[in-house]
Amino acid sequence: METKHQVHNLIILDESGSMNVIKDFIMRGFNEIVQNLKALETKYSEQEHFITFITFNGLRTRLVHFVEPVSELQEIDSTSYHPNSSTPLYDAMGYGLNLLRKKLQDKDQCSVLVTILTDGEENDSTEYSREAIRSLVNELKQANWLIKYIGTDHDVQKVADSFSISDFTFFKKNETGITQMFESEQRNVQNFCENLNKVHQSRTDTKKIPILTPRRKKDLGLK
Repeated sequence: METKHQVHNLIILDESGSMNVIKDFIMRGFNEIVQNLKALETKYSEQEHFITFITFNGLRTRLVHFVEPVSELQEIDSTSYHPNSSTPLYDAMGYGLNLLRKKLQDKDQCSVLVTILTDGEENDSTEYSREAIRSLVNELKQANWLIKYIGTDHDVQKVADSFSISDFTFFKKNETGITQMFESEQRNVQNFCENLNKVHQSRTDTKKIPILTPRRKKDLGLK
């Protein structure tokens, strides 16, 4: 039986008080992501998707899912997502990235997609510094982790650059901006999975090419 290629999705979602004004739009967009991930695993049977999902604010960093099959990923609602307090962004990133790194340290044949979504800059971390996060990100990029920073209401490019994250997206803090952002992210993940599928197909096709041994050449009348 062929081993499936593992795709690990790490989502770090801001649950600080300032997210409350866009709470409904964030929940709707996230829930569309949930359905999209489940559909992708069904579409590309050679892929096996896992989810690690973290929300954070000044009151807690909450590990909702940890390397669970994407089929176990639940939609969020107002009972499970209720923005409050401050934005310990460094601590949330350090916690999530290190947790998954340790879990996958013995796996060399998997893909990791990281998405960080926030509407504000760091203002309450106590365990990690910006420099520590930058160092960690650089280390994970060497391991081919794909890390994306998505934000609004602050200089998104500047913050992403400070983390050494080259893939970033700014979205407008309204329904249209959030809808467009989530639609774009769904397309990006779809394209990634499609490209993985093409690699898989090319390897499968290569295996089907017969090896022309001297005996085989003779049988085929080749020199």
